[in-house]
Amino acid sequence: MDPIPESGYYYPNKIARIILHALEDVMGTNGLNAILNLAHLSHLIDNPPPDNLAKEFDFAYLSSINLALEEMYGPRGGRALALRAGRAAFAEGLRNFGALAGVGDLAFKVLPLSAKLRIGLPAMAKIFSQLSDQVTSVEEKEHVFVYTIHRCPVCWGRAGTTDKPVCYMATGLLQEGLKWVSGGSEFRVDESKCIAKGDEVCEFIIQKTPLG
Repeated sequence: MDPIPESGYYYPNKIARIILHALEDVMGTNGLNAILNLAHLSHLIDNPPPDNLAKEFDFAYLSSINLALEEMYGPRGGRALALRAGRAAFAEGLRNFGALAGVGDLAFKVLPLSAKLRIGLPAMAKIFSQLSDQVTSVEEKEHVFVYTIHRCPVCWGRAGTTDKPVCYMATGLLQEGLKWVSGGSEFRVDESKCIAKGDEVCEFIIQKTPLG
């Protein structure tokens, strides 16, 4: 695969580190190293980003990792790994970020589900908008929430190159975030628009009613 040109937009090192650690958990060290080699990111092998909030991890790096997963494991295998890595990234570290700190409080836990989602989803969007160059918004509709990434790191540099949405890492992260915010429920999350398939934004439709 060809390298994706750097974007000049960044994730904080800490979030990138959490994602790489989650990938390693899912794939093993050798699997992660093979992906990093394929993604032209061999400088990250045994050398993860530092554990700080400096914005230094280019969007192109995350997009390259996502593309390498598809190339190495095929669309279905890559999708499954990206979903698992996204979920693991939230479970392992993202839930400890500031905007979500209050979501673990007892006062939050006794709220009705609708209120939890109404507070929790914008809190998740806020983490990325505050700490990174990702631009995210949340809109509530009658039966769904629409979570929109206007500047997406997961498919950066791939506009119009595919006929299907590819941001499964973001889908997995949202699924696990919703599970945590709701106190254990699973929710259906579908990426309905994707910049990689020529749309203006990456848009995720989240059903308000939990599965099962």
